[in-house]
Amino acid sequence: MTPMTGQRIPVRLAERSYEILLEPGSSRALGDRLKRLIDTAKVGIVTDRHVARHYLKPTVDSLKQAGFDPVAIVLPPGERTKTLATITRILDVLAAHKFERRSLVLALGGGVIGDLAGFAASIYQRGIPYVQVPTTLVAQVDSSVGGKTGVDHRLGKNLIGAFHQPKAVIIDPFLLHTLPRREWVAGLAEVIKYGIIADEALFSFLEASMPELLKLEGQAVMRAVARSCEIKAEVVAADERESDRRRILNYGHTIGHALESVGGYRRLIHGEAVGIGLVAEADLAVHLGICGSDVSARIRRVVQAAGLPDRLPPRTSFAAMWGAMQHDKKVIGGTVVGVWPARIGEVVIRPLEREACAAWFQTYASLPASRKTGRRKI
Repeated sequence: MTPMTGQRIPVRLAERSYEILLEPGSSRALGDRLKRLIDTAKVGIVTDRHVARHYLKPTVDSLKQAGFDPVAIVLPPGERTKTLATITRILDVLAAHKFERRSLVLALGGGVIGDLAGFAASIYQRGIPYVQVPTTLVAQVDSSVGGKTGVDHRLGKNLIGAFHQPKAVIIDPFLLHTLPRREWVAGLAEVIKYGIIADEALFSFLEASMPELLKLEGQAVMRAVARSCEIKAEVVAADERESDRRRILNYGHTIGHALESVGGYRRLIHGEAVGIGLVAEADLAVHLGICGSDVSARIRRVVQAAGLPDRLPPRTSFAAMWGAMQHDKKVIGGTVVGVWPARIGEVVIRPLEREACAAWFQTYASLPASRKTGRRKI
């Protein structure tokens, strides 16, 4: 990745405002970055075993050199760790080490770690500060920004949680070098989502530059991450608590989250499920008369170009998928509320009736694979 100058992206939320620092190499001087933000000694580093293998020691060393007292909390990796039992484990460590209200939690990892660390910080002593240091593409462009924290319930994803804004988000794109390729590709689903919901120019860039992104070329990665963060910051500033505009960020996630839940969080990782959701929900939008087939075709092609899975997993049943959608946190009065592309760069929020979804599913599931998706890659 070619070194580039950093960029600061503000998230404007009155007294809860903070900055996203996007700077190659910033993780190597994390202690110095934190000294500018906080005046506490104790820092609880929440991470997982995979990330710890690469980045825990240099993080601990950097914090110690800056005068901090770091405590590592290393968790098992994966979505199945996002439980209340894990939150209890984190709280036990914070309490045992006498963390106070001015102490800090540092989320060093992907979206799962960010959600867990943020939720634990939101409820420990009724709320202590935390900082996000995202290490995956999904986390860098999406989950680390906006203050949504929480854990999964056996009946649905992210059903238990709180809004708790970080003190800062420190993004080092160099950390993406150690991502398994499957994780990197999965993260591209969220970048594609931003183009669909808010920026046709970004979407066109992705169509033209996907080969460079798949090679992690510096200029392309910085542009994709920066623009995604800018869009997320703008949406969060306009609607912090997801009462209106912020719901557009859920495009691809209504079906995506349902597929994760139906698969027991084992079959698909988050970005793969979202990739399928982007394509399926666009096709459903065509069925509902919200957009033309040209829109869904462009979305399908760019998802395929990224190497993401783009069709429902084999043997997916409508009953199971619809049942999982009923437990989505976006359900209002028992009605599933979806986000649908009207064109590239613009989406609408509308309810989805079971009968309409069932009719679409019957048609979509019966299509030959070549017409639905061309091929599936992971």
